[in-house]
Amino acid sequence: MSKTKTVYTCQACGYTSLKWLGKCPDCAAWNTFVEEVTGRKSVNKALSATDPVPLSEIILNTDNRISTHIGELDRVLGGGVVAGSVVLIGGDPGVGKSTLILQAMAQLLRDGSEKCLYISGEESASQLKLRASRLGIDSDNILVLSETSLEMILGVVKDVKPAVVVIDSIQTTYSEELQSAPGTVGQVRECSARLMIFAKKQNIPTFIIGHVTKEGAIAGPRVLEHIVDTVLYFEGDRSHSFRILRTVKNRFGSTNEIGVFEMTDSGLMEIENPSELFLRERPADAAGSVATATIEGTRPLIVEIQALVSPTTFGVPRRTSIGVDGQRVNLLLAVLEKIGGLHLGLTDIYVNVVGGLRIAEPATDLPILLSIASSLREIPLPNDLFVFGEVGLSGEIRAVN
Repeated sequence: MSKTKTVYTCQACGYTSLKWLGKCPDCAAWNTFVEEVTGRKSVNKALSATDPVPLSEIILNTDNRISTHIGELDRVLGGGVVAGSVVLIGGDPGVGKSTLILQAMAQLLRDGSEKCLYISGEESASQLKLRASRLGIDSDNILVLSETSLEMILGVVKDVKPAVVVIDSIQTTYSEELQSAPGTVGQVRECSARLMIFAKKQNIPTFIIGHVTKEGAIAGPRVLEHIVDTVLYFEGDRSHSFRILRTVKNRFGSTNEIGVFEMTDSGLMEIENPSELFLRERPADAAGSVATATIEGTRPLIVEIQALVSPTTFGVPRRTSIGVDGQRVNLLLAVLEKIGGLHLGLTDIYVNVVGGLRIAEPATDLPILLSIASSLREIPLPNDLFVFGEVGLSGEIRAVN
């Protein structure tokens, strides 16, 4: 008979305590502890034990990557999904995570030789069929299971032996050995760890879909991101039609890689030339607009930085920046005032990277300064001007890679 243990887990950081606490001693969050009852059972008895193998005797399979036949997705995965790997795709609800995975499964299995198991915990089978019909997907090789119990899911996967498994989503999946609600820290940690072990043993690539919280963490604290092999963030704004798939962690490829998609009525379309998309609607002879270059992973991108400077109507001028670090912009404004001799104390300043892209490179210092000065003086910059460079606190322009 298994022993049970009651613990209290902070839903903000994952800290555990034997008693309830009003304030978390680790992250200082209030009223975040939830009671969880755990059972001490052996959950891996069904999995066969393996013996140690010398490194020199391990056979390296160079063909263990499976292409999704979606160029932008393969790019961020490092050339395809690795057999036995666990890939986490996070993003805001409704951004298109399920749509992307459903399209990837249809492309991945287009030769008809393998099957994919799509486990939906948020939608019924008929609702998923409606989504697939809208995308023009109708395949006998995509098996749909509407289930949230982890034990039932692992049993079905072991019987079906699919080529790829999709868990949608980790927030709705629960283990019967934990008496806590689905989506809690304990459930997310337990389910993710067991899925990881199962995927490695069965050599089945697994996609896990997770929603992000308002703090930007997947499924609450970042315990899930440390378990999986690859972490992808699917970013997008409802006011824009395109989406950005960003690599945060990848054990089998480069990080900070991005893929660009456009959301259409028929699903997601990959954008092979994102620079053209970002500059497609750039106004001609507009003050405060500057074109610059940035590197996202291994891909160079040409983007537009816009600035708007207007007289303030408040006691304290507003400084708003989207897509660039606000502290970096404040530092550059100080350089522009002291070294450049421009008076910005009575103006509101807004800086934006067009298209919703986020840039953290110091090479954008000079284009930010030029866009602010252009808007302040109302002097448009040439449309064929291309600017990049790091600006020091003494006003010098430094070379960048």
